[in-house]
Amino acid sequence: MAKEKKADNIHEIIKKVEGEEWTKALDKAFEKANKKVKIDGFRPGKAPRKIFEKKYGKESLYMDAVDIILQDEYTKVIEESKLEPVVQPKVDIKSIDENGVELIFIITTKPEVKLGKYKDLGIKKETAKVTKKEVEEKLENLRQQFAEIVVKEGKVENGDTVVIDFDGFLDGKPFDGGKSANYPLEIGSGTFIPGFEEQLIGMGAEEEKDIKVTFPKDYPSEELKGKEVTFKVKVHEIKTKTLPELDEEFFLDLGMEDVKNKEDLLKNLEKEIKAEKEYQIEDKYVDEVLEAVAKDTEVDIPVEFVDAEVERMFNQFEQNISMQGLTVEQYCKFLKTDIETIKNQMRDEAEKRVKYRLVLDKVAEVEKIEISDEDASKEAEDMAIKYQMTKEELLKAFGGLDIIKYDLQMKKAIEIITK
Repeated sequence: MAKEKKADNIHEIIKKVEGEEWTKALDKAFEKANKKVKIDGFRPGKAPRKIFEKKYGKESLYMDAVDIILQDEYTKVIEESKLEPVVQPKVDIKSIDENGVELIFIITTKPEVKLGKYKDLGIKKETAKVTKKEVEEKLENLRQQFAEIVVKEGKVENGDTVVIDFDGFLDGKPFDGGKSANYPLEIGSGTFIPGFEEQLIGMGAEEEKDIKVTFPKDYPSEELKGKEVTFKVKVHEIKTKTLPELDEEFFLDLGMEDVKNKEDLLKNLEKEIKAEKEYQIEDKYVDEVLEAVAKDTEVDIPVEFVDAEVERMFNQFEQNISMQGLTVEQYCKFLKTDIETIKNQMRDEAEKRVKYRLVLDKVAEVEKIEISDEDASKEAEDMAIKYQMTKEELLKAFGGLDIIKYDLQMKKAIEIITK
């Protein structure tokens, strides 16, 4: 096995497979290919080797043979070289013929990290402060959540919900998606085209009206963008919100054991706001510290690292939009973009994440942070309770105990740099 070294963390290992091992791989490749091809006078899989090779050539078997030996040869390379790859290795073929094949395994290991100052950085953490106005706003939002929608008499006002029929016309002709019946619309929500909701204000129940609006110039539909249309609208019902009184019934509905009156509720809301702010402050502080440590750290980040992180980020993005009922294709069409552009927009953040991870890995190495199986197992049990899963389900979802150990190691490294 010949080994060449490009950069400190990029290793090229040449592995030659020949003799009996290569012959066996070619035999298996022939058995596999022979079952798939059609040769006159022979049933699938029954054609003699010489006839097969005469028709398709010996070379047709080479790539299948490589596929057959590849995993075993890669395992041998890793065992013999003692390397620890951090991204999927690349494989090139240096030479190949009936006598053997020379494979080049390009293995990327963790790059050298020259850690600078990572303690006592002088970065100050903000203090969480809660104002009376913030508490009052949270109380108002809470009342809005518990508000009742009741039918009202009179005219439509801002904030009301109306139940309407509408039918849209462009140049006197109906257009796709422009019609609906018994549609509930909150006035002031900004759900409809600008100008539509405002023109409903002042209408009464069972009243009809023609509303003219102009679609935005950046509207997704080519047919409608920038065009003036007319909607024939009929209001069936007008509803308004009735906010709950701050009484015993409301406090019971909240289901908060320690809330018996308005004072208790305000204290509770203040604690919630403070906890949210402290979480945000901590998150910002950790990011600022990591940024400072990373700036003082020398490391050549392999493009493969960034590529892998971009793929992870894109997969997460894909999952997130699927939860909103969209596919990536639909998202791209709506925003007039493409997958490559989305991935390119992720690269700066991906590179930052990779560097932060390498920094924390180095801190863990320098500080000799080790996580025991017992500590990781206890963490898995606590997390399983938090996520209402069994320990086995949680470990399967996270990828095993080693992932839990790594996460704990990173948390301890963060604790060290943020002291």
